[in-house]
Amino acid sequence: MSQDIVIPIFNFILFLLQVYFYAMIVYFFMSWIPGAQQSAFGRILARIVEPYLELFRRYIPPVGMFDLSAIVALVVFNLFRNGVIAIYYQFVLPHLY
Repeated sequence: MSQDIVIPIFNFILFLLQVYFYAMIVYFFMSWIPGAQQSAFGRILARIVEPYLELFRRYIPPVGMFDLSAIVALVVFNLFRNGVIAIYYQFVLPHLY
């Protein structure tokens, strides 16, 4: 594959991962505002973010009124994103030049 194809695809994947990361953060802050998660925008974000969060909520129960699974989910997602970047720079990019 040529670099003219691979680099834009990789950049688009990184863009989608970054948008999803920010969607999670917005969804978490919406939980602090009464009724925000029940709005139309909140329901859309819930349909996007909740499936991923449920993976962590199965194993990490809330501590008092704090949902620590959300923090763990953000950390794991960020590690995944950094892993994708590392794979690209170590294995894909050197073969393009």
